[in-house]
Amino acid sequence: GEVLKTLNKFYKRKEIQRLGAENGLDARLFHQAFISFRKYIMESSSVSADLHIILNDVCCGAGNVCLLGHVDDLFPFFLRHAKQIFPMLDCMDDLRKISDLRLPPNWYPDARAIQRKIIFHAGPTNSGKTYHAIQRFLSAKSGIYCGPLKLLAHEIFQKSNDANVPCDLVTGEERVYANEDARQAPHIACTIEMCSTNIPYEVAVIDEIQMIRDPARGWAWTRALLGLCAEEIHVCGEAAAIDLVTELMYTTGEEVEVRNYKRLTPLTVLDNALESLDNLRPGDCIVCFSKNDIYSVSRQIEARGLECAVIYGSLPPGTKLEQAKKFNDPNDPCKILVATDAIGMGLNLCIRRIIFNSIVKPTINEKGEKEIDLIATSQALQIAGRAGRYGSSFKEGEVTTMHRDDLVQLKEILSESVRPVKAAGLHPTPEQIEMFAYHLPDATLSNLIDIFVSLSQVDGLYFVCNIDDFKFLADMIQHIPLNLRSRYVFCTAPLNRKEPFVCTTLLKFARQFSRNEPLTFDWLCRHTKWPLAAPKNIKELVHLEAVHDVFDLYLWLSYRFMDMFPDAALVRDIQKKLDDVIQVGVRNITKLIRATQSAAAPGTAEVMSEDSPLSRTKRDTRMVSDRHGAKPAEALSIAVDVPGDRRAKNLKAFRSATRQEDLKSHGRGSLANRLLREGLLTQEMLRQLESEWQDQHRNGRYGLGSKRDDQNSSKETGRKKK
Repeated sequence: GEVLKTLNKFYKRKEIQRLGAENGLDARLFHQAFISFRKYIMESSSVSADLHIILNDVCCGAGNVCLLGHVDDLFPFFLRHAKQIFPMLDCMDDLRKISDLRLPPNWYPDARAIQRKIIFHAGPTNSGKTYHAIQRFLSAKSGIYCGPLKLLAHEIFQKSNDANVPCDLVTGEERVYANEDARQAPHIACTIEMCSTNIPYEVAVIDEIQMIRDPARGWAWTRALLGLCAEEIHVCGEAAAIDLVTELMYTTGEEVEVRNYKRLTPLTVLDNALESLDNLRPGDCIVCFSKNDIYSVSRQIEARGLECAVIYGSLPPGTKLEQAKKFNDPNDPCKILVATDAIGMGLNLCIRRIIFNSIVKPTINEKGEKEIDLIATSQALQIAGRAGRYGSSFKEGEVTTMHRDDLVQLKEILSESVRPVKAAGLHPTPEQIEMFAYHLPDATLSNLIDIFVSLSQVDGLYFVCNIDDFKFLADMIQHIPLNLRSRYVFCTAPLNRKEPFVCTTLLKFARQFSRNEPLTFDWLCRHTKWPLAAPKNIKELVHLEAVHDVFDLYLWLSYRFMDMFPDAALVRDIQKKLDDVIQVGVRNITKLIRATQSAAAPGTAEVMSEDSPLSRTKRDTRMVSDRHGAKPAEALSIAVDVPGDRRAKNLKAFRSATRQEDLKSHGRGSLANRLLREGLLTQEMLRQLESEWQDQHRNGRYGLGSKRDDQNSSKETGRKKK
């Protein structure tokens, strides 16, 4: 008991905490080291003789100042223990120098060796800002275009070659050469992560510069802006990024010329909400923020005898382009588009009116829990701006909401000024991590990243990007023997960690790679069960999208480890075939939704055991739908047959989200309005219910005070008491 009191007193002393900080122990590390030190002393059968003597002196001298011991005498033993569990304390000065991120401009000596001209093209969506930058790109002797999406890079690649300006396409998964002999063309269109900071160009274009603040990808825009070796750099994006870009360029000694643009066609926020899908017109686009809402809305549109195109983020680029082409074609009967915010950039669409199905968007917080927040002004403007595109058949754009309650709030969001971009993202490089590993040879890659971020120093213009996805993959493949550089490459692979099939495949790729066994076309076909048939329900369509992501992953790795992933050409061929199969599924998406809902519907004729996977899925689907008011498609996606612990997490996350949504929507209209807003009731159904209720009321079948009502009420009260 005396020892425990002594240790706790040691922990609380400010002098000890200050000494710990001087030796590299911040508050978090100090706490962890103390917990370990206390456990070591309290649970060890014996401790070293010198520590035993100090503890004895301190405890015996607690009430007598004249005796030898003082609690501060424990510090050398505490520090020795801390260095055993945190080896980096011995080389803290070196590690701090390696992780010093305060002068990113100095990382690019080639760019600093020339005087670059920076031109910022600022304006809203559909203002012609990117067009003017691309015209300069095409007129230059050499140039590079850096965009956020493969679709945008592909569009510039095609435009350049159509204008007789030879241009190569470079993305993480693809290299397409303009010259038949595979000689590098003077112009390149690439995704921003793939831009080279070593090759000199006359003109560079950096698109969507406001994404420099993106928590996950912002580092790529910072790298391009500071590191591109070009005489002229044309930056395109929101005016909210002007101040930050100007400040960043001040640190490099470069001035920024700003060219402001205004929207080319008028955009009007309507005074009336749509309120019913019966009021849809040709050229309308309904924007949803979840795939479940996409399924629900497209099903309701089809029930009205209308045809609609569907676009959402996880669709392959080819399928998105095919659906966009179908919607844009004046001779196609499809005149309605249902899409997520994926239409915000990368697709040219002829939209007359944008209709927000909702103005709240589900997000995942740092703890992995689902939250629902209002969309940001910049995002709302980006989506709304897609209406009335310059040069399309619609000379004016219109914006409204599906529900009347949301319209006032949407007007407020659109009228607010966009928050200025405050900081630019940074990410540790492979070289920095390798230097860390040299000093800490026994640390895992995930721990190296944690230590790097905890020690990194940035000034006010920068922030360290979110590394959760990187750490997730690092932990997942930690047990596989790989050298550090290869491990780092696998951990930067672009995949959605919410897709179990894709994550499992990456694990298999890494294991096969570690055995030095090439991943052949036949191996990949066996793993993915290729060839695959057209989907019969939504679950099969989602799996096909995951397989497409697996093919993307193979192609991405094939450009980094060509010998180990040798069959890129064959994989690209079957990926195109898979794209066609997915297109068939998306064209018949309402049939897939019906099939899915039929499979999940209660009362099916199918004989199932109570604990079968299908039975559990249906039971959970009904439970989620009944208890939480979820739409059938949404309930199915939550209760879909997955391992029990993950299904429990899905249900927990959904309940949490439902509670938050209920709080936010409390008091926002009647029950009927809420059911209409959630897509569980249509105006036609409401009118029919009202008519039936009036008929029944007139006939006295359920009149107030009737005997049947009294009996039913009595029975119900009895049930509640029981």
